[in-house]
Amino acid sequence: MHTLEIKDLHVKIKAEPEHPEILTGVNLKLATGEIHAIMGPNGTGKSTLAETIMGNPAYEVTQGDILIDGESILGMAVDERARAGLFLGMQYPQEIAGVTNAEFIRAAINARRPEDDQIRISDFLKQLDKTMATLEMPESMADRYLNQGFSGGEKKRNEILQLMMIHPHFGLLDEIDSGLDIDALRIVAKGVNLMRGPEFGSMIITHYQRLLDYIIPDVVHVMKGGRIIESGGPDLAKKLEKTGYEHLKVGEQNG
Repeated sequence: MHTLEIKDLHVKIKAEPEHPEILTGVNLKLATGEIHAIMGPNGTGKSTLAETIMGNPAYEVTQGDILIDGESILGMAVDERARAGLFLGMQYPQEIAGVTNAEFIRAAINARRPEDDQIRISDFLKQLDKTMATLEMPESMADRYLNQGFSGGEKKRNEILQLMMIHPHFGLLDEIDSGLDIDALRIVAKGVNLMRGPEFGSMIITHYQRLLDYIIPDVVHVMKGGRIIESGGPDLAKKLEKTGYEHLKVGEQNG
């Protein structure tokens, strides 16, 4: 079992030192074998939390710590955090011209393996074909430049393809459901559910209960005011769908 722990995390935008903190004391512990959902109103720091865990240099940690298996990762660059087992499924995936989907994924896999144990091309292609079929993606997408000309739904499906091929310990999935129709949502959720198991944990950021009908979380957290203010089981998400967030007060964490 592996653990990802967030301790009293305070974060601000590095380029705007006078700007108030976005995260104001987040505490969370996620273990492999668990799926946690993060919900809350816009502008409360959900995406900032995921980006900070992954090491986005635009954000500065002013207090607290982020630990994997009890070891701080604050001093690690993004690539080092990826090799330590983190994966970020982005809300707005970037387009990269000149690098095919297959090339990018193979490079990402090999970056986490020793130089004398790189994945064989035949094994990689076999696994890629199988995973793309699971996600109902046409074979041609493997040879297209990364996310270039992809629809919003194709980009989100491509993030899950990378997740399933790379096999990280922790998937940080930022609004993977936004802009998806019901069929695409079902396929994306199928990919995440196939990853479930003792060697994988996920933090899923979402605004909508509908995603959690397909990916049933073990824990639901509510963020407001830059911190987690309430935690509970799957029923908490259903309750929030009816009540919204206005009645929740920012204070000490509940749950």
